[in-house]
Amino acid sequence: MKPFLVMSLNQNIVNFTQFSWQDSFGNGDVNSLGANPENGSSLAQSEKAVEELLTQQTPMLATDDHLIEFSEALRTVAKALRGSAEGKALAQAEAAEWKRRYELERSKNQELLHKAPLNGVCADESSSKGMDHLAKSPRRHGQENGKSERYPLERICSHDLLQDGGESNSPNGCNNKLKRKASFKLSWGCKGQANDQHKKEIVSFESGNITTADRSSKQISLTWETNPQTVIIFTKPNSTSVRVLSVEMVRWLREHKGLNVYVEPRVKAELLSESSSFDFVQTWEDDKEISLLHPKVDLVITLGGDGTVLWAASMFKGPVPPIVPFSMGSLGFMTPFHSEQYRDCLEAVLKGPISITLRHRLQCHIIRDKARHDYETEENTLVLNEATIERGISSYLTNLECYCDNSFVTCVQGDGLILSTTSGSTAYSLAAGGSMVHPQVPGILFTPICPHSLSFRPLILPDHVTVRVQVPFNSRSSAWVSFDGKGRKQLEAGDALVCSIAPWPVSTACQVESTHDFLRSIHDGLHWNLRKTQSSDGPRDT
Repeated sequence: MKPFLVMSLNQNIVNFTQFSWQDSFGNGDVNSLGANPENGSSLAQSEKAVEELLTQQTPMLATDDHLIEFSEALRTVAKALRGSAEGKALAQAEAAEWKRRYELERSKNQELLHKAPLNGVCADESSSKGMDHLAKSPRRHGQENGKSERYPLERICSHDLLQDGGESNSPNGCNNKLKRKASFKLSWGCKGQANDQHKKEIVSFESGNITTADRSSKQISLTWETNPQTVIIFTKPNSTSVRVLSVEMVRWLREHKGLNVYVEPRVKAELLSESSSFDFVQTWEDDKEISLLHPKVDLVITLGGDGTVLWAASMFKGPVPPIVPFSMGSLGFMTPFHSEQYRDCLEAVLKGPISITLRHRLQCHIIRDKARHDYETEENTLVLNEATIERGISSYLTNLECYCDNSFVTCVQGDGLILSTTSGSTAYSLAAGGSMVHPQVPGILFTPICPHSLSFRPLILPDHVTVRVQVPFNSRSSAWVSFDGKGRKQLEAGDALVCSIAPWPVSTACQVESTHDFLRSIHDGLHWNLRKTQSSDGPRDT
């Protein structure tokens, strides 16, 4: 390559870069965000000149390998600059659209304020003060007018007005003091449902004051209206002690309580190998029969650890009968009952009333980028502990874009991300640095796995939000998602995982009550804050 060709090529690259940076950062106001045709033509001419120079057939010697590498590097620079210019053009178009929406919403707010001035405030004051406030938040104002609601809203108005004895002497008729306390509205998003009454039972706003009403009971109690008739037993596999206990429990439930007993096909084969008298035990043949279990079963009994409870909950794709979990595993936060006293425990549970813990589940759904129709997407998966997105066998960091109700949260770069329920806060999320949360606290835990940032700390999001985790198209590798440690699936570039709180919680029976059982589990299972008491014979304040 000749020297004058290199100099000309370098000059075009410099011109192209200068035009791109000047056009991107020349002005900072909203008006500068529109498209600039002069800059665009200059960028196109510079790029075209670069391409023409690069495509010229210049004879090169075999010893000019470094010049070949230099030309390839210049091609890469030109490609990167072209991508930057395209991205800037898209950003300018989007900014211009937002500016247009802003001006349109501001004009609408001005018209509304002129037509209906605020109560207790003059029209001129409302146009100067209220207009700016509403224009700065057009989305919220649009929601209250019912034009851009994401969910239907249930509203309750407070019309209790407080009188003020002050008189007005203003010449223009406006009050110097507010005569009445302004009324307000409280709204709840209903996620497409007709109403959301349960949230209104604990909030009061009489006389313009927001207070939380007293709860009628701190603990949820379950009382049988009719006696339970059918139970189903799930057992931990490959355990001799569990197998022996299941034989005794099935016989006792049938002979002393007269209950219909369902077991897994594997367990029925084990019982029949013990004795042919267990032919009364019922089971199912395929997945279709499993979906019909809930209308038949009154109570679920698990013999094992927390994993057995997770397995039992996964068998029900909708509502789950109350679960009585017996501890026969190595570590259990959801198994408060001891197997040695199973008869007394079941007597108390069948008689009722019993205290229960409502454990929320996550409803997870994978959206494939290649899917073109709804029937091509995958079915929902319900998890009781967590959904984990990680890098799998890849040596690259995961690159995940996270959104909460369409609001961007963060970009995860690390080993992965855990979306956990509060019941799963003492599982994988705890090992990754998340907080322990009472299982009846409604929320979604957002816990990173080995993040490549010291400031990336775990979050706890409210229960009504929808979390979406997407693998961006520029990700170096795909990701893998697992549900409660099972059902591992691959997420390619463009695929997304959508999670929200499922409407069907899992109710587990308590030995005492929910808070007592939770605190006892973290003390006994994790030895939480266990240390020797400080010696009393040390130095003291005088």
